[in-house]
Amino acid sequence: MAAASLPPPSRWPPPPLRLLPLVLLGCLAASAPLRAAEAAGVLRQVVAGGGDGDGGAFFEPFNVTYDHRAVILGGKRRMLVSAGLHYPRATPEMWPSLIAKCKEGGADVIETYIFWNGHEPAKGQYYFEGRFDIVKFAKLVAAEGLFLFLRIGPYACAEWNFGGFPVWLRDIPGIEFRTDNEPYKAEMQSFVTKIVNIMKEEKLYSWQGGPIILQQIENEYGNIQDRYGQAGKRYMLWAAQMALALDTGVPWVMCRQTDAPEQILDTCNAFYCDGFKPNSYNKPTIWTEDWDGWYADWGEPLPHRPAQDSAFAVARFYQRGGSLQNYYMYFGGTNFERTAGGPRQITSYDYDAPIDEYGILRQPKWGHLKDLHAAIKLCEPALIAVDGSPQYVKLGPMQEAHVYSSGKIHTNGSISENGQICSAFLANIDEHKYVSVWIFGKSYSLPPWSVSILPDCENVAFNTARVGTQTSVFTVESGSPSYSSRHKPRTLSLIGGPYLSSTWWTSKEPIGKWGEGSFAAQGILEHLNVTKDISDYLSYTMSVNISDEDVTYWNSKGVLPSLTIDQIRDVARVFVNGKLAGSKVGHWVSLNQPVQLVQGPNELTLFSEIVGLQNYGAFLEKDGAGFRGQVKLTGLSNGDIDFTNSLWTYQIGLKGEFSRIYSPENQGYAKWSSMQNDDTQTPFTYSVMRGM
Repeated sequence: MAAASLPPPSRWPPPPLRLLPLVLLGCLAASAPLRAAEAAGVLRQVVAGGGDGDGGAFFEPFNVTYDHRAVILGGKRRMLVSAGLHYPRATPEMWPSLIAKCKEGGADVIETYIFWNGHEPAKGQYYFEGRFDIVKFAKLVAAEGLFLFLRIGPYACAEWNFGGFPVWLRDIPGIEFRTDNEPYKAEMQSFVTKIVNIMKEEKLYSWQGGPIILQQIENEYGNIQDRYGQAGKRYMLWAAQMALALDTGVPWVMCRQTDAPEQILDTCNAFYCDGFKPNSYNKPTIWTEDWDGWYADWGEPLPHRPAQDSAFAVARFYQRGGSLQNYYMYFGGTNFERTAGGPRQITSYDYDAPIDEYGILRQPKWGHLKDLHAAIKLCEPALIAVDGSPQYVKLGPMQEAHVYSSGKIHTNGSISENGQICSAFLANIDEHKYVSVWIFGKSYSLPPWSVSILPDCENVAFNTARVGTQTSVFTVESGSPSYSSRHKPRTLSLIGGPYLSSTWWTSKEPIGKWGEGSFAAQGILEHLNVTKDISDYLSYTMSVNISDEDVTYWNSKGVLPSLTIDQIRDVARVFVNGKLAGSKVGHWVSLNQPVQLVQGPNELTLFSEIVGLQNYGAFLEKDGAGFRGQVKLTGLSNGDIDFTNSLWTYQIGLKGEFSRIYSPENQGYAKWSSMQNDDTQTPFTYSVMRGM
């Protein structure tokens, strides 16, 4: 996922639509569902409950190939719907339900990234347990009869901390990420090989009876390749050849890579991919990331993409020759612990997805897309029967039809006279006007910005603008918070008398040095070089001695001295004698903070806070965090003082963070006091409710 600040398309929200009744899929001729079932039933599950780790096959082993029209599973072309679901963004307890809801919604495939920093938190030390048990996740996918699209990368972006790179990687001497650099290529190859070998050992590839049908190497590298010059081109070719040499037996993908080699599938990531064509006639048209929502930043509105527009984009993709489409995301989930990327992306990765952060179906989006998928499946026999281009019919200035059939169709007459397998898509790309069009001897009314799907070239099974699914309404029992998706703005109300205790208890976080892990060093050290990403927080403390002449000078001028830092990232807070003087938020921005100092010694603490490491762009290893340049105290009677090379005391993290006082079993380690109405809270105060 490219973490670029893309505005929503101008056609969001779509023009007001009359929500007409959805024509029931059951109204179609009985033979169409039978043909769709035939096409979908190529591969047989042979182990119904194979997720118990016994290593047995889940499917009869099958090969995965492709041609210019589609991915071919077991010798049959398929039109595939994929659901993006990142295993670490849910708990293992949630996985079975989420996968089942993806299947119920019409998905054939589950797509996920592999997250390098979760699996190799320290060099050579691997972790595949809990939320990072990819083998268990893959077997659960297979047990549901679904396929798996594994995006190994290992760079992910994904709004994930550091784009999925482990922070230790930047400490390797001479390393440069994602370019023709030997130290980086060695580490990348080692990790990718590790993942592939695990998948082989667990017999998870299709030819072993497993679910994996596609893999991805690198991720959206074409967006930044030019920044690396010829070294970028060499690296891309090396990555492709390295992946192919692993002999996985299933195709490899490079998304947004228009110069991908012939043996690698290049694919589309965007809000709309109906106009995308791969760089070779021999490759099928694949949409790796259908952005059906967007991520959220702290302090910004929550993005929303209407179900009608999402359905329109998907229908147009299959209408114009697409063969596999993946929702990014179908379930977004949660950025647990410190996995949220940055800067300043929130811990929720809900993404306005068809399944919300808590695993609840988001209506009408989930249901509307489910109906769409059912209609597409009914069209599958005709879609895979066409070897070249479908018949194209111009129906108006902004209206068109694409007809897929096993033979030539006369679109001016009744379809019953043709005697062919036939499916059609009728599109109205006018954003404002309803239009009636004539085809197959009948008139069809098309809402603005919509696609009508006719699996039998006669009856409308689905129109993208006509929602037949109810809107979500959450109900709760008395005594607990209630929420309705119909509330605007969203509100939390309390029902049935007192629910929350009025007694709050607080515990204050010490500022500056607090633990045995503190140390002194000369100069301003780079944040990540100190913390090694074990915490987002780092404090820098020193003593500043102020003379009587300085105080007299400030009083006579009516001014305060200022602390200046050339550049800070992401949040800097300045404390003087334990009190907050000011804060600054930004990505490598300057800080100029007036400070109140007293005669004699003063304790100055600079507090650096990361809100997610940069997850997108070139030269990630050079970005870093904390402070850059000079740190000065200006406005003294005898000129400025440069603190850049002074002796500072460093403290990693927060005391409450390492004591885990946020967990109920550890709250006894903190000193709690009752909060009073007139209490002045510091920026680092923990609060809990008692007596609930």
